[in-house]
Amino acid sequence: MTWFHALDPRPNAALRLFCFPHAGGAAAAYRDWHRAVPPGVEVRAVQYPGRADRMGEAPVSDAHLLADRIAEAMRPLLDRPAVLFGHSMGSVLAYETALRIRPAHLIVSGRRPAHVPRPGTVHRATDEDLVAELRRLGGTAPELLDEPDVRAYILPIMRADYRLAETYRSRPAEPLDCPITAIIGDADPEVDAALAEGWGELTRAGFKLHVLPGGHFYLVPRRDEVIGLILDAIGSARA
Repeated sequence: MTWFHALDPRPNAALRLFCFPHAGGAAAAYRDWHRAVPPGVEVRAVQYPGRADRMGEAPVSDAHLLADRIAEAMRPLLDRPAVLFGHSMGSVLAYETALRIRPAHLIVSGRRPAHVPRPGTVHRATDEDLVAELRRLGGTAPELLDEPDVRAYILPIMRADYRLAETYRSRPAEPLDCPITAIIGDADPEVDAALAEGWGELTRAGFKLHVLPGGHFYLVPRRDEVIGLILDAIGSARA
């Protein structure tokens, strides 16, 4: 059971960047990020149960339970400062993990603030309606959604992840002691700048919002810009 993938382990790195995938995503979403960060940063991508090399495990559809497990697995890796980055559903899990480990910086992407519910019924929808939702957001090659084998693999994971996202409710907690940086796409149907500003209410240590061109998966074509903003945040954390 491997919770964190590091394609380029850096035992002498000064800081670890933990990356949390979106709904339906796996650690492979960050497979090339290590190429774009300096030697002093080690990238560790979170691998949720139920996908890729953890296909034999049941997906976890409770954010609090999953964050408990991630934080517990992360503790041996907290011998140096940790920065957490999450996209979409990964933002909620990064935030919940941050409550448990107190990182140096939290960076959230493409998600309304954790204390603003994202109600919905997609997790109870038919397979066709679930596929339609995936097409609406992008992020999955449309032709793959027409392949029966791909659908048989991805739809149970997506249903569990949507259940996590749609039933998640934050619990009362003290504001984080670390800064929060939020990044969104200017055409994201899930969150706009006014809504994303609410992340600032969850920290006492400073907040910044960045808006980049693009939709919900703006970070795919703009990976280098996103990593640049993360490195700026990391620089502040190290300072």
